[in-house]
Amino acid sequence: MFDLLFLRLMSIPAALPGAVAQGLIWGIMAIGVFITFRILDFPDLTVDGSLCTGAAVCIMMMLMGCNVWVSMLVATVAGLLTGLMTGLFHTFMGIPAILAGILTQLSLYSINLKIMGKANQSINVDNYDLLISLRWVKEAVLGNPLIMVALVTVLLIVILYWFFGTELGCSIRATGANPNMSRAQGINTDMNKVFGLMLSNGLVAFSGALLCQYQGFADVNMGRGAIVIGLAAVIIGEAIFSRIFRNFALKLLGVVFGSVIYYVVIQIVIQLGLDANLLKLLSAIVVAVFLAVPYWKGKYFRRPVKAVAAEKGEDGNA
Repeated sequence: MFDLLFLRLMSIPAALPGAVAQGLIWGIMAIGVFITFRILDFPDLTVDGSLCTGAAVCIMMMLMGCNVWVSMLVATVAGLLTGLMTGLFHTFMGIPAILAGILTQLSLYSINLKIMGKANQSINVDNYDLLISLRWVKEAVLGNPLIMVALVTVLLIVILYWFFGTELGCSIRATGANPNMSRAQGINTDMNKVFGLMLSNGLVAFSGALLCQYQGFADVNMGRGAIVIGLAAVIIGEAIFSRIFRNFALKLLGVVFGSVIYYVVIQIVIQLGLDANLLKLLSAIVVAVFLAVPYWKGKYFRRPVKAVAAEKGEDGNA
């Protein structure tokens, strides 16, 4: 038994590069979740469908002979359209936020099937010019997912940092922070919600386009549970780095780090012999615990206000 445990522990370092690379790819998706969940204060469940949409569009265009960059661009545009669909459901049709995301997610399952023609499609790195591949994860080449996705992530964070500093970006942040005050200031909150949802799902679809290249296939169920992974990355990033990363760009970076930590932990648990069928349960437990930590800290570990006031009074009298 101890020999088996030792062998599993020794296998962990070899599996870490792949876990970090996958964490970086999903980190881009987590940034999209951060935009809706934290900036817009909009619980968007579209991501479970838009991730697969990005992967499906990207892989089908490459199979038809299109350039990888063009395929990824079109996949991102497809993600923008999924966000537009959810936004119109919510703003134009008056459907509640959660239900709007569920309706879009449900419809995307059929759309993704029609895009791919069947439940899954595969692509071979030997026959197609892919941007990244799992096969290159331990090679010192530019196509190494660790290098390429890290560069892409940094570039995206720089662009988002600039964008949310513009007038439109600030109005989107204001819409999420206080929609009533934003409307009083003449801000079109409905338009900002739609635009924010489009931006978020565009990033999610872009992440799906990278993921299908990395793993060599797209599957109609590949986005199932994506919202849980995205929330886990956001919550873990905030719980660990919130006191260090106060700048907006660093907060986005913290979300990516949260995704990497999540996948490293998952990989370690798998290497130690956890049943793979329990991964969804583990993900739910991780999200629940990190969501509960701030509540527990406020309820059980914060000193009563009266006691603090009494101490200050005694110090003043002294």
